[in-house]
Amino acid sequence: MTYDLQSRWKTEGNLLRYYGLRNRPELFKNSVRLTQKQKSIIYRLPCALTDAELRTLKNLIGVQVVPAEQKKVVPASLAEARFCKTCAANDFMIPGIEFDAEGKCPICQSVERTQKLRSVVPVMNAFPVSKKSRFDIAVFYTGGKDSTYLLYYLSKVQGLRVLALTWEIPYMSDSARQSIENAKEKLSSVEFISRRVSNDDLRKIYGKLYALSENTCACPSLAYVLFYPELVANRVPYFVAGNEPAQLLGLYFNHMAPEMAYTISQSKALDAVVNVGRVLTLHPPLKKGQFHTLATMKQLAYGDNIFKNLAGYANPLVSNVCEAIKEVPHILEPLKRAIRASSWSGNIPAFIQVDFDQICGGVYEWKKIKETIVRECGWVAPEETDKGLHTSCKIEKCKEHSQFVRFYHMRSTMIPFSALEMAIASRNKNISREEAMAEINASLGFSLEEIPECAVMRGYLKP
Repeated sequence: MTYDLQSRWKTEGNLLRYYGLRNRPELFKNSVRLTQKQKSIIYRLPCALTDAELRTLKNLIGVQVVPAEQKKVVPASLAEARFCKTCAANDFMIPGIEFDAEGKCPICQSVERTQKLRSVVPVMNAFPVSKKSRFDIAVFYTGGKDSTYLLYYLSKVQGLRVLALTWEIPYMSDSARQSIENAKEKLSSVEFISRRVSNDDLRKIYGKLYALSENTCACPSLAYVLFYPELVANRVPYFVAGNEPAQLLGLYFNHMAPEMAYTISQSKALDAVVNVGRVLTLHPPLKKGQFHTLATMKQLAYGDNIFKNLAGYANPLVSNVCEAIKEVPHILEPLKRAIRASSWSGNIPAFIQVDFDQICGGVYEWKKIKETIVRECGWVAPEETDKGLHTSCKIEKCKEHSQFVRFYHMRSTMIPFSALEMAIASRNKNISREEAMAEINASLGFSLEEIPECAVMRGYLKP
């Protein structure tokens, strides 16, 4: 009998690594250490194995090493894909995803386990009026669906004085630009600020980022670099990014944030330990959300945290942006000064998350949300009017395409984020399974062939 390495398992030095999403309870058990004897046998596969070799591979037979006829075939198109019975997850967009006996994917198998995983930064849905600033809160505003709804909720529903911060990326969609202009007319209590990075500097950053990630998406990290000094100067007490629930939970399934990361922001013990250290070094103690702010900004200014990487929870999206920004070091100087000043003064804007599900009464339904922001904010839908995921950028498909191709060909362990987000959103009823599948077919960049938007991206890199 001929044996072979099961599909999506790949030899990497002394490890076998799995590129996929496994059923529970093996969800994150994606690597197996090999002995030298095992490695020498596996490098010869496919081949027949002797009884002695089968004994050597005993712990791998049936999962990592299988009879050749049991090797799974990875779909080459969405038409060939197997879909989860209850959500839009499938084994084309997420090659290597497994299904249980009921036909459910690991995301749907994890409903009970993940229902309380809301955010890796503290969650707040109501905010006090600031006595020290003319703003109560700041929003990183792109003109897309989620940040527009957040802007509406904070300014019109909560009645807060909001500072809207927009980084004008060269790929901003026409609909997002018009949505921003309409919001300026409709939301009279909001002050809008926009910033641009010079084309010379941005091309240096984007060029390095493209070499690392095969796309140039630096949102929202570069926006944080640009606007943190503004937040500190204006003594803004809170800032929030427009991340809906499906995006936040995607970090967990991409093995970038452990379960603990979603609850640690509520840990009084951790706060106490951190603040003892700050008091001993003559720094004022941190309030809720300020630790997360400093951690985020310091990562961007000084690079990745080595302990996070050693723990196996690195985020290549952010890590690659950090590396790319080094191409233009002067852009970080205002950020570093603002970090030092705010850390010493205690004037640190707290990084928090608004729970979109809770403020909507239970479920953040994309269709209803779009109806609300069209009416209240003059929001303009993208050309693909039914699109609900990532609605502000012309090259969003490029990011999806590059993440997909890299994962499909096992050049990256990062699962395409949009694939996870569509699955999570349909599981959680933010969008119906049928609507999710329609959007996948019509609007996303999951193709093994290069898509037209890639030319737009490269066109900016080489004008």
